[in-house]
Amino acid sequence: MEFDENYWEHHWHQAHPGTPAPHPYLARETSGLIPGTALDAGCGTGAEAVWLASHGWQVTAADISAAALARAAERAAAENVRWVQADLTSWRPALRFDLVTTHYAHPAMPQLAFYQRISDWVAPGGTLLIVGHLHSPAAPGHGHHPPAEAAVKLADITAGLDSAQWHIATAEEHVRTVSDHPLQDVVVRATRRSGR
Repeated sequence: MEFDENYWEHHWHQAHPGTPAPHPYLARETSGLIPGTALDAGCGTGAEAVWLASHGWQVTAADISAAALARAAERAAAENVRWVQADLTSWRPALRFDLVTTHYAHPAMPQLAFYQRISDWVAPGGTLLIVGHLHSPAAPGHGHHPPAEAAVKLADITAGLDSAQWHIATAEEHVRTVSDHPLQDVVVRATRRSGR
């Protein structure tokens, strides 16, 4: 499956027009952080970006889909959010961020390579927060589990974060139910060591 611009434009044109809530891990994992600059990589319709802005962050919210960003702009004219249409496989921000977060983003590149790419955008002392689909051979619910290309193993994410450069604060697997469908999540939060 190719998670390119055409795929995501089709996805967001077909998606339910409701307003999703931010992922539940976001509040928990950022509650101890001092708000600063944040990047929401693959922001979709902006639930996490808007939540971060409402809690004092200056947010850059980037997504490849113009349709998703149009929905995001309609739902909230958040003063602290800058919406950017960008292909995250080639786009590079002009600065590093105090927080880089991604929630279920699937670009047209290998998932672990994407996580490695966005980790480079975290400032020294800053935080990387990854929420992704957990790879499981027994993913439940026919048609409700992610494509294999979009799922990852917890150990593979943490192995990509060099302990000389990163302190891993959270590395967890979770199962939660949304609309009667079980979702298997992986959550990793890491802090870039100062001076790196």
